[in-house]
Order: sequence, then structure tokens, then C-alpha cells
Amino acid sequence: MKEFQQTNDFNEIVYGRRSIKTYDPSVKISREEMSEILKEASTAPSSINMQPWRFLVIDSEEGKQKLAPLSRFNKDKVLQASAVIAVFGDMNNFDYSEEIYSKAVELGYMPQDVKEYQLNAFKPLYSQISDQDMRDIILLDAGLVSMQLMLVARAHGYDTNPIGGYEKDQIAEAFGMDKERYLPVMLLTIGKAASEGFNSYRLPVDQTTVWA
Repeated sequence: MKEFQQTNDFNEIVYGRRSIKTYDPSVKISREEMSEILKEASTAPSSINMQPWRFLVIDSEEGKQKLAPLSRFNKDKVLQASAVIAVFGDMNNFDYSEEIYSKAVELGYMPQDVKEYQLNAFKPLYSQISDQDMRDIILLDAGLVSMQLMLVARAHGYDTNPIGGYEKDQIAEAFGMDKERYLPVMLLTIGKAASEGFNSYRLPVDQTTVWA
């Protein structure tokens, strides 16, 4: 497998991140490397480890042309970027609970009795959970994986921009997904920046933090 050149410089990854507005359209990210980026991002935490995030990677010109009118205020970024990652949440994520917990036992991450105890506790809770409560869980977990994805992209030498303004009621169906099952969370453009982007001011910690 190809060895990816990553940076481990904390300042470069965290403080160097910008929301990029223009990309070099000649730079392409291979599907092999994109898969590695998504694998690394997916180590993010999630509620009871259900990993409800689902990624739609739009990296073809045909796909970006289809997405562009659904993201008309960000059309240029969508068309220039190496790819656009549409992050969704799976409302049926608990369907994978047996697979996730059984694999954890097989790999030695969890004893069998702990698996049985936890699934027996969670199954009745998740069978009765409301759609709104599930949406709340998904949005939190998808936010965690999205931020991690942006930092992982920086470690691979790429830049990103999170987009919340797009036709969320249309995107799933436009790409052949079940809109009742898959909850759109955000779009992330990814590629090589064509400009450095602007730095931005952050409120000091003493204005955003209360100690108790």
C-alpha cells in the first residue's frame, strides 16, 4: 500500500487550518488516499460506538456538476475542490450494533459478557428512541467526525471548508439515497488551497469558559 506523507506538526495542523474558498482544480486525491483519510477520521468517538456517520464522496466531474446547483452559494468551491464529502447520519445506525460489538469481541477489545450486557441494555432503549432524539445523537456524533476529518485532511497536506448552506432536502435523493434514513449534516470540500485563506479571531478562553 502507498505510504502517505503526513505532517505531525501540531501548530501546522490545528493553528494552520483555514476555511478555504479557492482550490487548485488540477490537484486530485486518489480514492486510496481518501479512504485512508476517512478511516483515520472514523476513529472519532460516537455514542455507544454506533458510528452513525456515512460519507458520500463526490469526486467525479459528473458528481460535482450534479451537486453544484444544490449548493449554489458555494458552487465555485464545489467545482474546484478535489472532492466534496457529504456527511450524513444513518437513522438506522443501531442495525450495525451486533456486527460492531461482535467484532470488538473477536479482536479482543471487549469480553463476551460485556458485549451481551451492553447490548441487552441498549436494545430496548434504541427500540423506543424518538426520531428527534436519534437526530440529536447523530448530529453530535457527525460533528465530531467532521471536525476530526478536517484535521486529518490537514495532516495529509490538504485543506477543507465546511458548508452548511445547501439543499439538504434534496441531496440524498439526488444521489440515490433514502432521504428518510440518511440525515444530511454538512458538506466538506477538500483539496489543495489556491490561496492561503484568511486567519480569524477567536475569543479568549477567559470569555468562553466558566470554572466551577
